[in-house]
Amino acid sequence: MASSTAVREANRFSSSLTTQKRTGMRAARWFKHLDRNVILFLSLASMLHGALADGKTLVLLDNLNIKDTHSVFFRNLADRGFDLTFKTADDPSLSLIKYGQFLYDHLIIFSPSVEDFGGNINVETITSFIDGGGNVLIAASSDIGDPLRELGSECGIEFDEEKTAVIDHHNYDVSDPGEHTLIVADPENLLKAPTIVGKPTNKPVLFKGVGMVADPDNPLVLDILTGSSTSYSYFPDRPISQYPHAVGKNTLLIAGLQARNNARVVFSGSMEFFSDAFFNSAVQKARPGSQRHEQTGNMELAAALSRWVFKEAGVLRVGAVTHHPVGETTPPAAYTVTDLVEYSIVIEILSEGRWVPFDGDDIQLEFVRIDPFVRTYLKKNGGKYSVQFKLPDVYGVFQFKVDYNRLGYTHLYSSTQVSVRPLQHTQYERFIPSAFPYYASAFSMMAGLFVFSVVFLHMKEKEKSD
Repeated sequence: MASSTAVREANRFSSSLTTQKRTGMRAARWFKHLDRNVILFLSLASMLHGALADGKTLVLLDNLNIKDTHSVFFRNLADRGFDLTFKTADDPSLSLIKYGQFLYDHLIIFSPSVEDFGGNINVETITSFIDGGGNVLIAASSDIGDPLRELGSECGIEFDEEKTAVIDHHNYDVSDPGEHTLIVADPENLLKAPTIVGKPTNKPVLFKGVGMVADPDNPLVLDILTGSSTSYSYFPDRPISQYPHAVGKNTLLIAGLQARNNARVVFSGSMEFFSDAFFNSAVQKARPGSQRHEQTGNMELAAALSRWVFKEAGVLRVGAVTHHPVGETTPPAAYTVTDLVEYSIVIEILSEGRWVPFDGDDIQLEFVRIDPFVRTYLKKNGGKYSVQFKLPDVYGVFQFKVDYNRLGYTHLYSSTQVSVRPLQHTQYERFIPSAFPYYASAFSMMAGLFVFSVVFLHMKEKEKSD
C-alpha cells in the first residue's frame, strides 16, 4: 500500500515537472518571438525616425496662399519624404535653433518681399544655419526686400534693385503683356552639370523676376541658369539712363552655392518659376517660326534643383580605406623606402536613399609629405578603387590622400598617415652595380701590389765583379 502511494506521488511529481518544462519552453519561445518582434519594431521605428529627421524642412511664405499656387512643387517634396512645416515669414514664433540644436535640416524661403523675419530668425541666424551644414532654397522676385538682398551678399550673390526685372527683347514669351519680362530661357543656358540640373531636355524654361550677378572673387558660386546675350536687368517702366546692373550672360536667373562644409544654397530670381502656372504652361518665343512647347521645363528643373540642394543627389562618402605591402594583407608599423604598396578606398554615392558604389574614372591618389611625391589615378576594382605603386626613396611621415572635388558633388576628402623609414643595415645590397668601377680599381690595386711583392721578393741582384 505504501509502495503504491509512493509510486503515485512519484508519477504526479514527474507529471508536474513535465508540465513545468513544457510551460517554460512555451514561455521561452513566446518571449523569444516577442523579443524578435520588439527588435524589429524598434529598428523600423528608428529607420522611420531617421528618414523623417533627414527631411525636416521649414517653409517661410509671404502668405499661406502660396501653398496653393505652388502646390505641385510642395507635393513633390512631400512625396519624396520631406516633412514640411509652413509658416509665414513674419510669424513671431519662428525659430531655427533651440538649446544649441537646429530644429530643421532644410530651409525654404518663398517670401521675397519680407522686410523683417519673425521670431528668432534673421540673416545672421540663416548664415549660421548654413555654416552648421543646413541647406537653403531661396526664391526672390521684383519685390525683393532687404533681408534677402543681404543674405545674397553673404553668399556671393548680388540682387538688382527693387522693382527691377530681367528684360529680353528677343527671347520673351508670346503671352508677355508687353514689358518683355516673361523670359524664355533656352536649355543651352543651363549649367552643364546633370547632377544639379538633371538630364538634358529640349524644353525651355519660363522666368519672370529679378536679376542677379555673382561675386567674381567667390569661386564657390555656380551659374546655374544665365540669361541670353540680349538680356539685361533694369526697371521695365523706365527709359535706360545708366548702365544696367547685369547685362548679357552675366545676368544670373538661378544661382547656387556649395559651401566648404558641403552646405548647399540655391537662389532663384523668380518665385513664379516654382509656381503651378509656370509648371503647366505652354511656352513659345514671340518670334516668327518659333517652336511651341506644350509644357515648360520648369517642373523638371525645379525637381532636379531641389534634389541637389537638399542633398538627395551628388552626395559622396568614404567607406573602408586599406593599405598594405603587395603580397600581404595587413599594414606594417612602418613602411620601408621603395616598398611596393597597394592602396584601396571605397567611395559611395547616395542614390534614391541608398548608398551605392560610385562610378568615376578621375579619382586621384596622392602620396604626400609636404608636397606630393606620387600622384596617380585610382582604378575601379569591383566595389572599390585601388592602385599599386612604389614608395619614393625618401623617408619621413607621409599621407595617403584622396581629395576629390567635382562640380555638383560634395567635397570628398580622405587622409591616412603612415611612416616610411630608411633601409636597415641588413637590407642594403652587398654590391652596388654603380660602384663596380671602384670595386675594380680596388681589386686591381690589390693584384698589382701582389705582383709587385712577388717580383720584389724573388728578384736577385747580380753580384758586382771586381
